[in-house]
Amino acid sequence: MALSSASSSLTNLSYISFQYKTPKFSTTFSSVDSSKCTTLRITADSAPKARFIGRRKESLSVKQLQRPLMEYMSLPASQYSVLDAERIERVDDSTFRCYVYRFKFFAFEVCPVLLVRVEEQPDGCCIKLLSCKLEGSPIVVAQNDKFDASMVNKISYDSKQRDSPLQQLTSDAVIEVNIEIPFAFRAIPVQAIESTGSQVLDQILRIMLPRFMAQLVKDYQAWASGDASRQPLGTGQI
Repeated sequence: MALSSASSSLTNLSYISFQYKTPKFSTTFSSVDSSKCTTLRITADSAPKARFIGRRKESLSVKQLQRPLMEYMSLPASQYSVLDAERIERVDDSTFRCYVYRFKFFAFEVCPVLLVRVEEQPDGCCIKLLSCKLEGSPIVVAQNDKFDASMVNKISYDSKQRDSPLQQLTSDAVIEVNIEIPFAFRAIPVQAIESTGSQVLDQILRIMLPRFMAQLVKDYQAWASGDASRQPLGTGQI
């Protein structure tokens, strides 16, 4: 088996025009002593949050060689190739750090660094996100303690067709991000921010999954031909 990262520089998304809205405040009057004074407390509403979701499923027909795809998909995580040593580094037998290509979100540069764990399954494996650190523009870096993210990418083959000369390989991925909206963006409607964020995630998956699958097939072909080195095949192109 092999592991890949999300990749490719994405096209800049257009700016969204907006009208500024005065933030809401709540006021509370509390009497300390009616004969002395009245205290006025003003507190801003809690920071608004946005939710981004990206989903994509990609399938590819694979010609089975002398060593069947089923055996390749059953390899333990310790024998996985990282595919691209310039983008992925192994932390331990089942944990990998992935450096995603930089992309634009509105006017800001974002470069996620993912820590993922691979869990072996009967018909393939499941890649799960453990943590995500943002690099890039200062305003992006400042969000590292203000968001949480989850990702699951299930890679499987069709066990019902294990004896067929053509096998179906599938990658089914879901990414979800919940983030506190930075003050500079709070004049933009939450719906517009969520729509833009979800488009970015969809575009990442639209670029990532086909390249990931293509590299996976190349790695299978190398393994099936007798290459047991598990050396990465990519050079920063994933």
